[in-house]
Amino acid sequence: MSYAAFQLQRLQGKLIVSCQALVDEELYGSEIMAKMALAAKNGGAAGIRANSPEDIAEIRKAVQIPVIGLWKRTYSDSDIYITPTLSDAKQVAQAGASIVAMDATLRRRPGGEDLQEIVAAMKASCPCLLMADVSTVEEGVNAAEIGFDIVSTTLSGYTPYSKQTDDPDFELVAELSKKVDIPVFAEGRIRTLEQAASLLKLGAYAIVVGAAITKPRTITRRFADQLELIAERAVKPV
Repeated sequence: MSYAAFQLQRLQGKLIVSCQALVDEELYGSEIMAKMALAAKNGGAAGIRANSPEDIAEIRKAVQIPVIGLWKRTYSDSDIYITPTLSDAKQVAQAGASIVAMDATLRRRPGGEDLQEIVAAMKASCPCLLMADVSTVEEGVNAAEIGFDIVSTTLSGYTPYSKQTDDPDFELVAELSKKVDIPVFAEGRIRTLEQAASLLKLGAYAIVVGAAITKPRTITRRFADQLELIAERAVKPV
C-alpha cells in the first residue's frame, strides 16, 4: 500500500475538520490555524482541510494527521476559486498536503487550462492524492473518469446550477456513492451529528465539517439569532 493510500485509509468513517480563515476573518493567520488544527486533532479529528501553502506548511508542523490542502485564489477570466491552476495545485502539494483538493466543476479554468491535463500532470509529479470538489453528479462522475482519487460534495450550493439548500446535499452523496468507485467525502453545511450519521449511512467515506466547529462568528451568530427569536416570542402579545 502506498503512503497516500494509507493516509486515505486513516480517514474512512472519520471526521475531517476544515481549519480555514480568510483575510477578513478574526482568526486569519497561519499560526492561529495551526493551533486550531491541533485543537481539532486533540479533539479526535482524523484529518484537517486547510487553505493556502502558508497555512498548510504551518499545520503540517503542528499535526501528523492527513492534511487536505487547497488554495482559494481569484482569477479574472474564471469563476473557479479552489486551487484553479496546475501551478496552484503543485504549490499546495509542495507545502505538504497529503491530498490536494481542487474545483472539478466543468466550468472554464483560468487561462483555459484543462482539468484532465492538470490531473495527469499532478499524477506524474506528485505522490499525493487528488480530491475533486464538485457540485453535481455529472461533475463527480467526470472527476472519477479522469483520474481523481476522491470526490467531495464541497461545491453543492456554491455553483448557480447546483442544488440550493440550507442542509447538506444528502441526495448528491447518495447518488455519487452509487455511481463512482472512488471514495465520496460529504462536505457542506453539516451542522449536527445526526446529519453526519445520515451521510455515512448514505455512503459517505468521511465527513468534513468546517463552520460548525471552527467559525466562532458563525457559531455565535446562530445562537444569538435563535435567542432573539425566543425572546421575541416570549414578549409577543397573545
